[in-house]
Amino acid sequence: MVVRVQSAPFDPAGAIGGFATGCKRVGAIVTFTGIVRDLSGSPLKKMRIEHYPGMTEKAIMAMVDTATQRWSLRDCLVIHRYGDLEPGDTIMMVATATAHRSDAFAAAEYLMDYLKSRAPFWKKEITDQGARWVTAKDDDEAALGRW
Repeated sequence: MVVRVQSAPFDPAGAIGGFATGCKRVGAIVTFTGIVRDLSGSPLKKMRIEHYPGMTEKAIMAMVDTATQRWSLRDCLVIHRYGDLEPGDTIMMVATATAHRSDAFAAAEYLMDYLKSRAPFWKKEITDQGARWVTAKDDDEAALGRW
């Protein structure tokens, strides 16, 4: 189980390849890659993501531990970036490996939902109109109700 919080860009295909190579005796690997999108109404110049080193990794690892127990994860990789990101940049990735595909999909969705709503990251959108902190959306909070 690996959690990486980093400012540097990463290659999703390379990360997935390395993850898959290390997975033995699994029946399914599910991956999700998140991209910075520009849906703010005013053209997004950049997204600034802040976090507290150590605290963020610990919180994400607790989410991974819960997913491991609930869906018998054999392996997991979570990468999340911080710093200044532009539209189109890769912001995060989740990869889960389990014996069966339904567990791999469920664990990946659980981790994505919790990363979006509960991981200790603070996001600020910077546009031509200025900057604003991103707040939780009702549908993101509602997604947590599945778990």
